[in-house]
Amino acid sequence: MSLAVEQTGAPRQLPMGRLLVYGTVGLIALALLFAPFLFPDVRSQEVAARICVFIVLAASFDLLIGYTGIVSFAHTMFFGLGAYGTAIALKQFGASFTSIALGGGAGVLAALVLAALIGLLSLRVKAIFFAMVTLAAASVMLVLASQLSEFTGGEDGLTYSIPRLFSPATELIADAEGKAVKLFGVALNGKIALYYFVFSSSLALFAVMLRIVASPLGRVLKAIRENEMRAEAIGYRVVGYRTAVFCIAAVIAALAGILRAVWLKYTGPEVALSFDIMIDILLIVVIGGMGTMWGAVIGVVLMTLASYYLKDLMALGAEATASIPLLPDLLNPDRWLLWLGVGFILLVYFFPSGLVGTLMDRDARAGK
Repeated sequence: MSLAVEQTGAPRQLPMGRLLVYGTVGLIALALLFAPFLFPDVRSQEVAARICVFIVLAASFDLLIGYTGIVSFAHTMFFGLGAYGTAIALKQFGASFTSIALGGGAGVLAALVLAALIGLLSLRVKAIFFAMVTLAAASVMLVLASQLSEFTGGEDGLTYSIPRLFSPATELIADAEGKAVKLFGVALNGKIALYYFVFSSSLALFAVMLRIVASPLGRVLKAIRENEMRAEAIGYRVVGYRTAVFCIAAVIAALAGILRAVWLKYTGPEVALSFDIMIDILLIVVIGGMGTMWGAVIGVVLMTLASYYLKDLMALGAEATASIPLLPDLLNPDRWLLWLGVGFILLVYFFPSGLVGTLMDRDARAGK
């Protein structure tokens, strides 16, 4: 009796790996929540907003590759549809929330229709052939965006205005002199409103994806990923489920595109449809850990900080080691991609399932 009480009454400790992951994600969330006040310069706010948007984009891609085993190269196509729909509407109909709703809604609808068509027609084939189909579709979309310059601006892209509420000239709270009230030295203007629009929308979309993977649908998707034939033998319509999650991921990617378009006030092939973006989110998911969701958060932060600040760190390192032979040349900022590649190789070697995935696996082994 006393043994039973002792066993049931003992507090359950969170495994060290999960504790580390949740603690890191919590710190990232706090940093993003207070980013406009912690990092008030323009570059830092751009980094914070990009992290918010790309967490949603990478996590939606993880829904496909990590939870269902679907390899798609068309994810940036859906991202671009949301961005271009918003951009064209803001350019043609003026800077209003109605334009964002209409253009963004059209982009999301186009992403949904294309995802359903690609899914129904192609998900019956093997993984490599489906990947090739999505690659072809993404290539066609990139060519169309470049060629239909009358609507898309071609290679130059589109610049446009956004609603006045998001303008830096808009005072959210004004003092007696009509100037924006400052909080911790930061003016409460439209730029703050725009950032929190992006942050809160990204948080809501990420929460929806967490709910999806924790739902019965998420468990079915994992079963399909682990053994498609067994899932079909149990009675699940595998093609239907895979098409459904492909459509869900496409819609979320298009919504992320809307946020990116509103934040940048510019949309072009390089920022919305480039294959570099596809490679980035693939690396992010691999670095963070496929099938974890939290891995997308950590992976995006690492990749974004490396992209924006690695060159600066290398320049400081080269200056500090100027008297040491070879080191200044190795730390030349122009070689930042070399060191980024070395870092990626080391991460894959020491964390074969990604940062979060490897920590979770270690917890699972330790619990046995």
